[in-house]
Amino acid sequence: MLVAPCTLPSIAELAPDRGCFVGAAEDRCEIFAWDLARGTARRVTDRPGLGTDVADVEPGGEFLWWFDDDPAGRGTWRIQPWAGGPDTPALADTAPALNAGLAMAADGTAAIGLIDERGFSVHLRTPDGQTHTVLTAAGGGELIDVSPDGSLLVVEQETAVRVLDCSGTAVGELPGPLWSPGFRPTAGPPLLLLLAETDDGYGLWTWTRNEGQRSVDWCRFESEASASWTSDGRVLVRHDRNGRSDLFLLDLQRRRRVTLPVPSGTVLDARMQPGDDLHLVRTDTTTPPALWTSSGRRPPGAPDLPPLELPMTLGDRWTAGPDGRIHTLFTAPADRPPPWPTVFLVHGGPFQQDRDAYDPAVVLLTASGFAVARVNYRGSTGYGPAWRNAFTAGVGLPQVADLAAVRADLVGEGLADPARTGLAGWSWGGYLTLLALGTQPEMWQAGAAAYPVADSVAAFRAGTPALRSLDTRLFRGTPDEQPHRYAQASPMTYVDAVRAPVLLVAGSSDVRCPPEQVRRYAQALRARGHTPELLEVDTGHDSRLAEEQATVLTAVVSFLGAHLGGTRLDGHIDARAV
Repeated sequence: MLVAPCTLPSIAELAPDRGCFVGAAEDRCEIFAWDLARGTARRVTDRPGLGTDVADVEPGGEFLWWFDDDPAGRGTWRIQPWAGGPDTPALADTAPALNAGLAMAADGTAAIGLIDERGFSVHLRTPDGQTHTVLTAAGGGELIDVSPDGSLLVVEQETAVRVLDCSGTAVGELPGPLWSPGFRPTAGPPLLLLLAETDDGYGLWTWTRNEGQRSVDWCRFESEASASWTSDGRVLVRHDRNGRSDLFLLDLQRRRRVTLPVPSGTVLDARMQPGDDLHLVRTDTTTPPALWTSSGRRPPGAPDLPPLELPMTLGDRWTAGPDGRIHTLFTAPADRPPPWPTVFLVHGGPFQQDRDAYDPAVVLLTASGFAVARVNYRGSTGYGPAWRNAFTAGVGLPQVADLAAVRADLVGEGLADPARTGLAGWSWGGYLTLLALGTQPEMWQAGAAAYPVADSVAAFRAGTPALRSLDTRLFRGTPDEQPHRYAQASPMTYVDAVRAPVLLVAGSSDVRCPPEQVRRYAQALRARGHTPELLEVDTGHDSRLAEEQATVLTAVVSFLGAHLGGTRLDGHIDARAV
């Protein structure tokens, strides 16, 4: 039986006894309707071999929306009565595409964001079921919100925010770097909340059609924050700093900021539900994510796993680097002395971070005798805008230089065994793993890369519009415009230098890091006398199926155990561990 991922439920703004959530269904995730008054749930979706994990409930609580996608993530929105009944397509004449946002107004207006091979589009569905397209644009984008009265839409494109009326006409062009949590849900003229990056931190702004942008000058944060409105117009802020989270409640009218008490660790998500019912998902390195609510009401079957009692220690280490100190979360076995065989578990992104949060890979590697270094290299979030934007020396190479600096620090302190250090990562972390193996071959004895970018140019050509837009920004152009930058940052460029054993994992339907460029990298290694392990799984960039996740994790931990001298797994990881 799968333990469902811990995510926040959606609750209808105007019918707070109705909601929906992602729950466990045999070996996968499915959507359930939640009757909060009765404490009961009804299963909404049933997709064997796929699962479902994206859904929302209309503000009035009459209908549920869920995204019917394939392993590659392409799909269509479907609508089902909250009490049950047949599904109907939200956009009858629209081809399957990647989900790029859903927003619904109290009057029944809904806006849908999609991405396909042509780019980003936004579609409007009126309360009577009529639909029309209000925006088409090249590249990526995301629909953020629709105003409570249904008159305005807000989208993010690149790092800027655009406000549109329902005809698609831009009424606000707000240059970035900016992000938006959406419109204030209370009555009155639509008021938009914005998060803005400055040279020394992040601040809040508001925007209205008549007054434009106004700074909330009394409230600033030194590193990234995410925000959401409460039903009465206050703002809940989750602030990530140095791998851990703080939570604040802001009253913009009274210029008041209150710190909400949360235990040390990471708040993965938080929302103030109707009735001032605070919902948050909290975790730390030894505690699996769990949903906590101030009212005590939780969906039936919500996981509540206790902290793991494992012989492991967690410490924070800071290493000097060219752009500042590099933060590492260092986990080690408590039942054996150093130096330990050490795995650098490289996070994805690039604009993400490693946190004091539960990760089954950390637990399993530590239980297998490894120390685990989770490095928040340059480009990571949680350390301010200068650190996040430290790409002036190129893409990839500054990040692997940070990994090397931390490795030297751990070896110098007698914590890491220099003859038994390896790398593992998923997505962008897999990319950095391969890049480090090729540019620093003398440092690493093994590397496992799951769903990686192995060839920067090939991944750009075959990727989605959103990822091509990101690459164009990071590399300051396309491969045709900046061939040297792409070559300098591509693992394929350094394949001749690779010495260590390599495990590659490719998803057959992966549109973010397409499988063909991973296969070609494996072929290039074989042509040079290497014998890489290539595991191909029938999934997209990730999987909602517990057994598929467990298969990949088993392969990674077993591979590292075999080549770095830890304890090799003799069997398959139980799907419940992931």
